[in-house]
Amino acid sequence: MRHFRNGQTVEGHITVVLEREQSTLVFKNVPAQICENCGEEYLSADIHRKLLQKAEDAVYRGVDLELLRFAA
Repeated sequence: MRHFRNGQTVEGHITVVLEREQSTLVFKNVPAQICENCGEEYLSADIHRKLLQKAEDAVYRGVDLELLRFAA
């Protein structure tokens, strides 16, 4: 039997890659909660919504590849 430690999350920043149709977007410096134990990353609903909107905009503009610094 293994004993697992329950991890706490801490504020941090991550890189998120989104692909939709022919567009690939790389967002750097995205605010997230990160588990100290396993490294799992959690985005708030607001951040998630903003990322998806930016992805939709990129598809509309016909972007193939874009590297962005996330700005809330």
